[in-house]
Amino acid sequence: MQKNSSVGHARSWSLIALVAVLALLAAAAIAQSATDQLPKGIGPVQELTLPAEIDSAMAAEGEATFTAYCSACHKFGERYVGPDLAGVTVRRAPEWIMNLVLNTDEMIFNDETAYELLAEYMTPMAQLPLTQEQVRAVLEFFRQNDLRLGL
Repeated sequence: MQKNSSVGHARSWSLIALVAVLALLAAAAIAQSATDQLPKGIGPVQELTLPAEIDSAMAAEGEATFTAYCSACHKFGERYVGPDLAGVTVRRAPEWIMNLVLNTDEMIFNDETAYELLAEYMTPMAQLPLTQEQVRAVLEFFRQNDLRLGL
């Protein structure tokens, strides 16, 4: 009788381990799906694949552009005229970030998230005279900043 009981317990533990592994895999798939489902916004950037490594030269260009065009309204780690940008690359899809800057006027009134930000801050973001390359560099600066923050 003892032998059958041990076999039964081993099978029970194996089944529990299998269920736990499947639950973890399902949770990981749901988390990845949620990240993939971030809205991309309205504008010229429909799909953007970012490299794993930060391009430091591009980030430096982006920082200069950010300082010249964005820093009057945005800060990292504090709410200002516009939203706190710390963690923006975690909260928003890269396409959405770029489309907000490149297609600001349309995004503010036709993108739900951008409209909610306008309602919260009561200050519309200006349509900036930046090229897609300049905005991509600003995005790289945001990525570098979020990496430094451990996000």
